[in-house]
Amino acid sequence: MAKRKAPVDLSDSFEKIPVKIFPDLKQGSAFVAKQIADLVRDKQKKKEKCVLGLATGSTPKSLYAELVRMHKEEKLSFKNVVTFNLDEYYPIDNNALQSYNRFMQTNLFDHIDINPNNIHIPNGEITKDNIKEHCRQYEKMIKDAGGIDLQILGIGNNGHIGFNEPGSGIYSKSRLITLDNSTRIANAYEFANISQVPRLAITMGISNILQAKKIILMAWGSAKASVIKKAVEDDDTEQVPASLLQNHDDVLFVVDDTAASELTRNKSPWLTGDCEWTSKMIKKAVVNMALKLKKPVLSLTNTDYNEYGLSDLLVEKGDAYEINLQVYYMLRDSITGWPGGKPNVDLPTHPERSSPYPKKVVIFSPHPDDDIISMGGTFQRLHDQGHDVHVGYQTSGNIAVTDEFVTRFLDFAVGFEEIAGIDTRKSGKILANARKFLARKRSNQVDTPAIRDIKGLIRRCEARATCRYVGIKDENVNFLNLPFYETGTIEKKPMGEKDVKTTMEFLRKIKPQQVYCAGDFADPHGTHIICFNVVVEALKRLKKEAAGSVNYEWINDCWLWLYKGAWQEWNMEEIEMAIPMSPDQVLKKRFGIFIHQSQKDMVPFQGSDSREFWQRAEARNAATADLYADLGLTHYAAMEAFVRYHY
Repeated sequence: MAKRKAPVDLSDSFEKIPVKIFPDLKQGSAFVAKQIADLVRDKQKKKEKCVLGLATGSTPKSLYAELVRMHKEEKLSFKNVVTFNLDEYYPIDNNALQSYNRFMQTNLFDHIDINPNNIHIPNGEITKDNIKEHCRQYEKMIKDAGGIDLQILGIGNNGHIGFNEPGSGIYSKSRLITLDNSTRIANAYEFANISQVPRLAITMGISNILQAKKIILMAWGSAKASVIKKAVEDDDTEQVPASLLQNHDDVLFVVDDTAASELTRNKSPWLTGDCEWTSKMIKKAVVNMALKLKKPVLSLTNTDYNEYGLSDLLVEKGDAYEINLQVYYMLRDSITGWPGGKPNVDLPTHPERSSPYPKKVVIFSPHPDDDIISMGGTFQRLHDQGHDVHVGYQTSGNIAVTDEFVTRFLDFAVGFEEIAGIDTRKSGKILANARKFLARKRSNQVDTPAIRDIKGLIRRCEARATCRYVGIKDENVNFLNLPFYETGTIEKKPMGEKDVKTTMEFLRKIKPQQVYCAGDFADPHGTHIICFNVVVEALKRLKKEAAGSVNYEWINDCWLWLYKGAWQEWNMEEIEMAIPMSPDQVLKKRFGIFIHQSQKDMVPFQGSDSREFWQRAEARNAATADLYADLGLTHYAAMEAFVRYHY
């Protein structure tokens, strides 16, 4: 009897470049590191040089960390490796904190056995008159080395590779280029403000990149999802330079789940073959169809389903009317004015449990203002509805305070002591030292511990004031000061054991039935995702400890809800709990955000969005409410959205 052939996998049928998807950047980076290690070792066996093209920025950091680990733990040698970096800011000192020369030394070269003579990075210090010759010589060195065996790339939000901005041609060579404003804004997180981001850069050209024997492009996070889709599925165009990689014979995109979320195989999997029509998949398909067609869910017709590629759903589930009702009810049931559960009623479809009531609630806030910015309306409602609300501020947030605020508050402190008749010699000395340091402070020089402490104190005072504004008792306000954050720079340490144990101790003390945590990983500082990982690890460990112990019964009934903050919002089909807000509640939330005066106006390292945080929050909350209304639900002034995480 002939064997039945396995069905052909058509999930990638829309993709013009091979894509390998991993659950997270750690696993994706480990895969790429193994490709590099295998190539290096293969070349060593043949007694040949291995020529690598390397990238910089946040994307390859975990890759380089894995290569360093392999060198130390698996004896991976780099003695036969020759490297050529893609680009460098111009002009910039080679030892500047933001230079790619320093980046490579700090993240890779200082920790491996590579011959320094084999390291090549464009020089941001040369005179402008010599740049053309420098670029010509750089290309010649690559050619003399035998060409690049493997080129590693990241991708910008606008599709740039290296610093080849939109408009860069397929035949472009190494050159000095003017950085697109969107690139400067995206990279502003590395600098105190946008004005300090260089306007020029030296970069390999696209033709140089395409000459590599093999190319691997990496991308992590939802912020890259849209451009990955354009580069992989749309036609190649100079307006999306990464799409020109479609013209290479051996290229691979390595991405995580969120960076792959806009690919057709994930966004509209019903278009790529058989689809399992779960409730979540039905909701996703129908919501996206309704929004695209600009129709309320209940107005969708059989014709709409057929024309949108959902004929299989009609065949499996029947008439459009019944499917519409199913999705409408899912949307309706996600809306509630009772984030802690409505007491004394039986509502099986409610997002939260009715009991216990009141609940002990913990709100984790990565920075000292994420609670009010991201879920200020829900924060207030939980308190007003009688729940025992505790806030855990996970980091000091001190790098986001300007130097001017330090002297302003020290002036006040010294002046207050003078008014009160207190000896000001000690505080006056602190003020004098601070003024002296700040007057001589170089661009992005790390603050002294004293100044970092003062900046942290400023943010703690603002956080306490916000909690009092909401009505939270002082004893319910907790500052965890997780050590991973305390570097004085944007670059944070990895999650550590002390971070997890501090969080576990806090949770043991409160014994909450409900926990809120930031699920917004587009934060350019990377603080949110580390804080999230700390909370999840702490909860998982507590759950293990719970086995057979009456002291841990609470953990088995503790629900974790994720909010998104100043950087992005959940997709409509993902939202499991939506808390509506009246115009008065929107204003109250705004005034709560205003309490964080150190975060008003221009904030250091605030990312690519130039709006103030209250403006971002209001626009995001109003947009969520508008989308619910567009789908045929009640139109509220604003809505805060949450997704439940099962740990």
